[in-house]
Amino acid sequence: MSGTASSLVRRGAAESYLRVLHALMLRDMRTRFGGSHWGYAVVVLWPVVHTFVLVGIYVFRKVPAPIGDSRALFFASGAVPCLIFQYVSREVMKAVLANRPLTYYPQVKVFDVVLARIIVEIVTGFLGLLVVCGILTAIGVDPRPADAVMAIGGYSAAILLGIGIGTINVGIMSFFPAWMMGYVLFNIIMYILSGVMFLPNYLPKEVYEILKWNPALQIIEWVRLGYYPNLGAKVDYLYVILFALFSLTLGLLLERFVVRQRS
Repeated sequence: MSGTASSLVRRGAAESYLRVLHALMLRDMRTRFGGSHWGYAVVVLWPVVHTFVLVGIYVFRKVPAPIGDSRALFFASGAVPCLIFQYVSREVMKAVLANRPLTYYPQVKVFDVVLARIIVEIVTGFLGLLVVCGILTAIGVDPRPADAVMAIGGYSAAILLGIGIGTINVGIMSFFPAWMMGYVLFNIIMYILSGVMFLPNYLPKEVYEILKWNPALQIIEWVRLGYYPNLGAKVDYLYVILFALFSLTLGLLLERFVVRQRS
C-alpha cells in the first residue's frame, strides 16, 4: 500500500509540475507581442521577415550564389540556421528577465521559466522553418534538400546550440544585465563570420581552420551539405554537438549556483 501511495504522490507532483509548465508556456506565447495568440504569430514571423529581408537584398543586388542556381536558396540556407541559433539564444536569455515576478510564487522556479521558454523556442524555430519553406515554394524555389536528414540535423543542432548559449546568457544576465546589449553586438560579429554570405571552405586553409572553431559556421555548413552534397565542406559533427551540450551543461550549472542564489 505504501508503494501505491508513493506512486500516486509522485504522479500528482508530476501532473502539478506539467500544469505549471503548460501555464508558463501559454503565458509566454500570449504576452510576447500584444497579449494574444496573434502575438505569437509575430514571434514566428519576425525571424522569417528578417531572413527574407536579407535574402531580398542579395537577390536585388544580384549577388551571385557561390554554388547552385538559386540565389534565394543559397542565402536562405545560410541565414535560417544562423538566425534560428541567434533568436533562440537571445529569447532564452530574456526568459528570467521577462518573467521575474512569477518566480515569487512558490510553485514557480527559475528553471521552470527557462524550460518553458526553451520549449516555446523549439516550436517557434521549426514553425519559422516551415514558413520559410512555404514562402520559397510560393516564389518558385524548391526548398527540398537533397539530403533531408542532413539538413534537419543541422537545423536541430542550431536549436540545441541556441539553447546552450541561451542558458549561459541567463547566468551572465543575472549579474551583468548590460550583457543583453553586448550580446546583440556579439551576434552581429557572429553573423558576419559564420559564412551566411560566402563559403568559408573557399578561403585560405589557414583562415578556414581558425573560423571552424565557430560552431555556428559549422552548423551552416551542416545545413548546406543537405542542399549541396558536393559542397566540399567537412563538418566536425562531434565538436558541434559537444560544444552545444557543454554550453547547456555550463548554463544549467550557472542557473543552479548563480541565478537561484541571486533570485
